Amino acid sequence: MRWLAGHRLAAFVVAAAVAAVVVSAWLGRNDRTHPAALDPGNPDGGGAQAVARVLAGQGIDVEVVRSAASFERARTGATTTIVVTSSSHLGSSTTARLLQHQGAADLVVVAPGPPLLRQLGVAQVPVTTSADGPVGAGCPAYDGLTVRVEHAQAYPTAGCFRGPEGVLLSQPRPGLTLLGAPGLLTNDQALDGDNAAVALRLLGQRRHLVWYVPSLGDLEGADAVSLGSLLPDWLEPGLWLLAAVGIASIGWRARRLGPLAREPLPVEVKAVETTRNLGRLYRRSGDRRHVAHTLRSAARARLAERLRLSRRVGPDRLTGDVAARTGRTVEDVESLIGPTAPPPGNDRELTDLAQRLTELDREVSHR
Repeated sequence: MRWLAGHRLAAFVVAAAVAAVVVSAWLGRNDRTHPAALDPGNPDGGGAQAVARVLAGQGIDVEVVRSAASFERARTGATTTIVVTSSSHLGSSTTARLLQHQGAADLVVVAPGPPLLRQLGVAQVPVTTSADGPVGAGCPAYDGLTVRVEHAQAYPTAGCFRGPEGVLLSQPRPGLTLLGAPGLLTNDQALDGDNAAVALRLLGQRRHLVWYVPSLGDLEGADAVSLGSLLPDWLEPGLWLLAAVGIASIGWRARRLGPLAREPLPVEVKAVETTRNLGRLYRRSGDRRHVAHTLRSAARARLAERLRLSRRVGPDRLTGDVAARTGRTVEDVESLIGPTAPPPGNDRELTDLAQRLTELDREVSHR
């Protein structure tokens, strides 16, 4: 009490601030009951309260419905425009109820996903895009107006506000309009560019506007979203075609090796068998030049090893050392192991060459 008596002004300021906060929260409680994005009752940056109030100020009868039952009770007809925000909350059953109750009213769907587009009969899938600057209308209905949004969905169809990937406002059929730029309806971006004017011209063409914010509580058990419903229609036949091409390629390129044969491992093959088999192959091919070259190369390697010379020793040095070791002439040795020695002309000469090389190896090893 003594402190309050000495600080009356400070206590009064604190009490007034608390009272102001309580009153503001009490008065604004109704403004926070609809926090969904693009809800006409949401005053936050992502809400659409500003556009809804401007439309009402222009004499448009704005009727907000937030459930399928409330929407079916709303009056629709030739003087009505229906705008659907939070379209991701629509399921197959609620979409069917929407189309059944549409009647002669114009339907504007904001940022629909692929499953909803299929139910609306739209085959084109939008592409997510980012606009670097204002996008001009490019159509008579919005001539002279521009749209400026951060992110949008572009449709590869005819329409208004065309960018590099497509249009931001598409009308695939009479009575249906797809808005791929939901940002122009938000409180934060309504004043950017001509967003507000585009929103008023889009939603204010008729005297009565039904603003439908679907609720997840209206979904039925059959409305569950599966992975297949999120994929485009052409993907499944494309995968089947790719699988068929892969199987055909395997059948075309696969090697036909015949039946499998069991063989114990490791396989031991005797050297004499290898030599005989190689001889049969060489004889069948008739390539005496190659056989003679192989015999002389092997002889040079053995002679260099016996004379303790390098395997890379030159032919002149090897020929000279062999001639000095055996007492033969250099010409004789050259005709046997020289790289330029003439090949045998027949099988008899080839056999004679092999025997002479064996004798030369024996002479070098015994001296």
